[in-house]
Amino acid sequence: MVSIHVLWMPILLSSVLVFIASSLIHMFLPWHKSDYPPVPGEARLMDAVRPLAIPPGDYMVPRASSRQEMGSPEFTEKLKKGPVMVLTVMPNGPWNMGRNLGLWFAYILVVGVFAAYLAGRALPRGAEYLHVFRFAGTTAFCCYAMALPQMSIWYRRSWSTTIKTLVDGLIYGLLTAGTFGWLWPR
Repeated sequence: MVSIHVLWMPILLSSVLVFIASSLIHMFLPWHKSDYPPVPGEARLMDAVRPLAIPPGDYMVPRASSRQEMGSPEFTEKLKKGPVMVLTVMPNGPWNMGRNLGLWFAYILVVGVFAAYLAGRALPRGAEYLHVFRFAGTTAFCCYAMALPQMSIWYRRSWSTTIKTLVDGLIYGLLTAGTFGWLWPR
């Protein structure tokens, strides 16, 4: 067993590498450019929705208030008439990229801590590179990627977006795995 505090270097370095890789993927590769296409008639939609002053949050349209309403002919008609949407409303104004990047880096650190915890509980000092790679990489991949298919299964998120993000998670998991295997205490 390896204490988590001994693994601070692979936690930190893998976090930095994942942060850099994710930045390169999103800034320089066309990989995610098609994830969120524009809505047809975007200006009309924004003009129609703006007066509603919908507070930031996650919403479903239409939304049944009970199981009974969900099975009612009126609700079924709303679904047929459409539009049927799952949407996230964000605060108005420019995105605060500093906040988002800071939260992303904090999340990456948490994933590194989980990878360190599980690998550290399962493996001794001096464990072989591939054993460390397997434990740390699997943990990191699961943290980055395995909850994503739920959005496509339940909320009809584009499968192409989900698959691309799963590949991102695999890249991040491999970077974490390699870093932990390389810096594992001997």
